[in-house]
Amino acid sequence: MELHNMVRPKIKKHKKRLGKGHGTGQGTQAGKGHKGQKARTSGGIPAWFEGGQMPIQRRLPKRGFKNIFKKEYRIVKLEQLQNYSEAEYTIETLESLGLIKKSSKNTAAPVKVLANDGDNFNKKITIKANAFSTKAKDIIEKNGGKAEVV
Repeated sequence: MELHNMVRPKIKKHKKRLGKGHGTGQGTQAGKGHKGQKARTSGGIPAWFEGGQMPIQRRLPKRGFKNIFKKEYRIVKLEQLQNYSEAEYTIETLESLGLIKKSSKNTAAPVKVLANDGDNFNKKITIKANAFSTKAKDIIEKNGGKAEVV
């Protein structure tokens, strides 16, 4: 046999056969040492136990605040509407154009129209949405359109 076509031999490693007597090499204590909690049946400590010191989730301070009354909006920007030729936009129209998500979590979420960089918006349109920013409403009405709150 030459060096270049030598093959590593298959190694058979048997699993520990605990509690099967001295012949297994795991007799008397079966690899669990002498007494103690971890030597007992179903003995053991949970992964999060820190030996009795104050646990990390109790040592660290609570941070932040979750406002349970916060209203989540689906956002539409006026600059997005500049590329479309419709004269009237409803919530259904905006969903069909793919401007707002139809996700199951936010289906009932109201729609808000914002005027991010909408200064160059110059179309006469009617938009029916749940909310409008003040700037967006001003820009739409300045161009002769209507901003209707549904």
